[in-house]
Amino acid sequence: MGLLARLDRHNDLLRRMADTVHADLPQALARGDLTGQELRNAVLRCTGCHCADECAGWLDAHADGAAQTPGYCRNADLLDRLQA
Repeated sequence: MGLLARLDRHNDLLRRMADTVHADLPQALARGDLTGQELRNAVLRCTGCHCADECAGWLDAHADGAAQTPGYCRNADLLDRLQA
């Protein structure tokens, strides 16, 4: 997988994870609770994860939402902070 495809995939996983745990990334950006750099860093942290397939399955299984991220999520602290 090329770099841009990998970034797109992990950006999507991060967005889905945020939606699943009720952390509104666009709203956090608008409020100033999240900076563009923090969001970019979160995507890059996600690209370093070796559980992307497991993550996609977890997200599919939690389509109705979840109280917290799975234990392997490299962005758990960020998403916990941004939960509504």
